[in-house]
Amino acid sequence: MNDDFLFAEDDDENEVDDLGSWKVLIVDDEPEVHAVTKLALNDFSLNGKTLEFVSAYSGEEAKAIFKTHDDIAVVLLDVVMETDDAGLKVAEYVRNELDNHFTRIILRTGQPGQAPEKDVIINYDINDYKSKTELTAQKLFTVIIAALRSYRDIIVIEENRRGLEKIIDASVDLFSSRSLEKFMQGIIQQLASILGCSKDAAYITTAVATTSRTINTSNNKLGDDELYVFAGNGEYASKEGVPLKDAISAQEYALCARAMRDKQIVYAEDHVVAYCNSKSHNGALLYLSGLPRRIGESDRHLVKRFSDSVQLAFDNVLKTVDVEATQKEIIERLGRALEHESNASNNLTRMVEMAQLLAEKVGLNEQDIHALRLAVPLHDIGTSIVPKSILHKTTPLTEEEVFKIRQHAEFGYQILRDSSRPTIQLAAMLAKQHHERWDGKGYPDGLKGEEIDIKSRIATLVDVFDALLNARPYKPAWTIDKVEAVLKEESGKHFDPDLVQCMLNDLPAFMAIQAQFPDA
Repeated sequence: MNDDFLFAEDDDENEVDDLGSWKVLIVDDEPEVHAVTKLALNDFSLNGKTLEFVSAYSGEEAKAIFKTHDDIAVVLLDVVMETDDAGLKVAEYVRNELDNHFTRIILRTGQPGQAPEKDVIINYDINDYKSKTELTAQKLFTVIIAALRSYRDIIVIEENRRGLEKIIDASVDLFSSRSLEKFMQGIIQQLASILGCSKDAAYITTAVATTSRTINTSNNKLGDDELYVFAGNGEYASKEGVPLKDAISAQEYALCARAMRDKQIVYAEDHVVAYCNSKSHNGALLYLSGLPRRIGESDRHLVKRFSDSVQLAFDNVLKTVDVEATQKEIIERLGRALEHESNASNNLTRMVEMAQLLAEKVGLNEQDIHALRLAVPLHDIGTSIVPKSILHKTTPLTEEEVFKIRQHAEFGYQILRDSSRPTIQLAAMLAKQHHERWDGKGYPDGLKGEEIDIKSRIATLVDVFDALLNARPYKPAWTIDKVEAVLKEESGKHFDPDLVQCMLNDLPAFMAIQAQFPDA
């Protein structure tokens, strides 16, 4: 026996697995045709799956069924029903209007002369054309077998295409932490396709493996070696970030724990757990359930090769994410230091989260939002050398003090402006435009309205919002009612009125960020 594989013992060798069914639609205006067809195929089975029959007695009824059933494998379609070409119209509707090119369409007609076979084959995207008289029970069985095999293979190809599409999309921007999840979703979709199109699959790792996803601990802190769902398809798509114990049954969890402990691949009933070795941490698992067929030797070989390779790709992407997270933390700590803040202050963390929330609400693209998150901590770098006596002054500033602030804002811009890095360039712009006003009465350039970059307008608004809500050495915390009144008063003056309205429309979301990251 190959030591790479472990097999769970079957509880009952004679137990028949329920692997689902193939959905077959019978469309005919003669009830006896439905009865005869079901009788002829009542003991049909392919790949362990039986047939599920759906009946329609007119072309219009068939169209309605196609609207609500997107998993019809084969349709036995009568040509002549309420009209002489009702069946042909259904075929045209399925292919052209519903854009369904997966369902295998088999035309059946009792009046071949009504729709000549040659014309139908040429003009309609159908897969077979039979007269009712030639479709004996044996020939019907053969036709259905061929159609279902074709449908099965087309679905496998489509699943592979979708998986490759996700991987390609992710490879365009592997330096984005969000693409890590998309990358893994593509990987598990590929493996699901290899094993017969299981739609339920998950990539499972430990809490110590990555910090790029927030884990739902259900009020219980996870240990570093606790397993959780990192990425999922099908039923596991909604369980991403959930502890594995809460996502699957106790029996299935035991198999996962066994695969992780023994660093092996475990096959059991209709699912497989594949251990993925890692040089940087404890490894991970690929978990698939609801497989439509038993796994053969060739499939096991593919799973082994796949699991050996996928972790290498994951580790490489993870290293990139870790580098980016390190850079982000350095920038935030630098920004905190330059703003004379202690580690107890979460001002910059709140600003980053609120800036992202507001940017998402106004429709900025993912790349701009990502850059904004990194640049916001350096928005006020120029004021780092402004005396605290001026920054914390509660009485109106003198002209000389205003000049000093303007001078140092320009100084902060000059520090950053020569960088070739987009994030630093954005930080330079934020530093320069931080004191501009929507009404044009700001400085240093007196920019007005949309002359001020949208990202600068966002940073300015969330900065003031946070400063007013939280206590500072020179002022107490304000109530939310007082802050809201100030924002309304300054809307169209200091701030972009659309941004103010957007914030006020969902004020609880911004307050939730305040509550999540309080100052110590």
